[in-house]
Amino acid sequence: MSEEARTLRLDKWLWYARFFKTRANATRAIASGRFRLDGEVMSKPHRAAVPGQVLTFLQGDRVRVIRIVALGTRRGPATEAIDLYEDLSPPVDTRRETSTAAREFESRDAGAGRPTKRDRRATQQLKDTLRDTLSDDDMLVMMACITVFMIELSGPVIELSGRLAI
Repeated sequence: MSEEARTLRLDKWLWYARFFKTRANATRAIASGRFRLDGEVMSKPHRAAVPGQVLTFLQGDRVRVIRIVALGTRRGPATEAIDLYEDLSPPVDTRRETSTAAREFESRDAGAGRPTKRDRRATQQLKDTLRDTLSDDDMLVMMACITVFMIELSGPVIELSGRLAI
């Protein structure tokens, strides 16, 4: 079997596995530099996906840790897409504690009425300050550390070839 038949462009694989609605979205996400392939930061969508590789990336507010199991030949239904990868991410809490924390951050006492323009500006300034203090890489590292911590709480840490799979 030739080398081309055993590899597939990563953006195409992400689209086949239904992580993105369009291949262009997958290409843009990879080009942003927020993906790690076997622990190495990557920004080239043409990188080859090979079964056995571990892919780490942010999807929304969740860190996804995926092991590529198969390459696939088309973008099929979701039942086919699930067979292309193994999800190593910790299970998602359906209660959405992060959104609850955000609501507490912006909470107001009952009967206090709507926030004033001054209150809204102060809240937005605090949010912008927090967002600006952490770079995208720092945010990815922080989310990966949280993921590792959650994995440690739920069971043994997954090791692949002597390295931590995050």
